[in-house]
Amino acid sequence: MTLSALAAEPDPMTVEALRRVVDDQIGPRARGAIYQNVDGAFEVLAVIRDPERARALLGRRGAQWAVIVKDVLRPGAEPFAVCSAWTTSDYLVREATATGGVK
Repeated sequence: MTLSALAAEPDPMTVEALRRVVDDQIGPRARGAIYQNVDGAFEVLAVIRDPERARALLGRRGAQWAVIVKDVLRPGAEPFAVCSAWTTSDYLVREATATGGVK
């Protein structure tokens, strides 16, 4: 097997490990959820797991994902993309439903 063939075939274990890291960083944020942290309260409008799209939205070469949110505490707030990892200072105000809508 050539070096170029190895580079073309992603290692399934590496892909699974990266998926788990991304899942942990996104946390319980899903479309329709509202979460709060020291920066405010945000409704999740979309979760972007496509790295190319996330990089374009965030302008960051290393981005693997993005969450598009809207600040629910500011009237007229515009949606924006973030990729801050879920931490112990974040908490859900409202969980998303399976369809991504309001419960």
